[in-house]
Amino acid sequence: MKLIIFVILFSLSLSAQKPKLLLLKVYKEQNITGWVMSEKLDGVRAYWNGKNLLSRGGKIINAPKWFIKDYPPFEIDGELWSKRGDFENISSIVRDKTPSAKWKQIKHYIFELPNAQGDLYQRLSKLKPYNSKIINIISQIKVKNREHLEKFLKEIEAKGGEGVVVRDPKSPYIDKRTNKALKVKSFKDSECRVIGYKDGKGKFKGLVGSIKCKLDNGIEFNVGSGLKLKDRKKPPKIGDIITIKYQNITKYGKPRFPIFLRVRESKSWIK
Repeated sequence: MKLIIFVILFSLSLSAQKPKLLLLKVYKEQNITGWVMSEKLDGVRAYWNGKNLLSRGGKIINAPKWFIKDYPPFEIDGELWSKRGDFENISSIVRDKTPSAKWKQIKHYIFELPNAQGDLYQRLSKLKPYNSKIINIISQIKVKNREHLEKFLKEIEAKGGEGVVVRDPKSPYIDKRTNKALKVKSFKDSECRVIGYKDGKGKFKGLVGSIKCKLDNGIEFNVGSGLKLKDRKKPPKIGDIITIKYQNITKYGKPRFPIFLRVRESKSWIK
């Protein structure tokens, strides 16, 4: 009984660390003239609470002391990122229990100051004295019209970028998913939880053929496309959160032609 109580209390203490963050909705050709846009960086979300770097799920990121020694005493939120197409390397670096010298490849690109007052420009201006080789404030470009956004998106994707974020700069900070901040991509994406596996056949016999996933709404489906050989040999763990991309949603609520992209958050990430 004591062990059960301890586990419950321990779990509650971990969940209490989970920050309430701004989350993006999907752009559906709304009028975004006068908003601002920036590249959507494909890194690891990292929230600084004034003492520690935390993942979106509230797990401590073990950054080197030299990396965070000049961080501000207030909250900042952004992406730990190195370069385009480098997510697996970034993830392996920042998830290590013992930080390595590879952290020198990483910078923290900031797009928000959680719970700060004022509009987006005013909030970000508070961080200017802390702008450094490690902390970088993401530049915001004013959107002229939809054509301007589409041109910018094509430029980013042509360089291997993931997509674009558009935001209403007049909006106050919102600590939940909001239509005041939107992601813009040429394809749709989503996150789902790994709940099992399906055995492979033919050349994949003895390996994982597909991953069984569940969306937040309870819809279950399989993802086989996009898995590399190493993913089939050592697939994401049960409970891991993975990102997929797909064309659209079927009448049954399932992603059509889902493709595995990456593990977004691992159940085994050191807390």
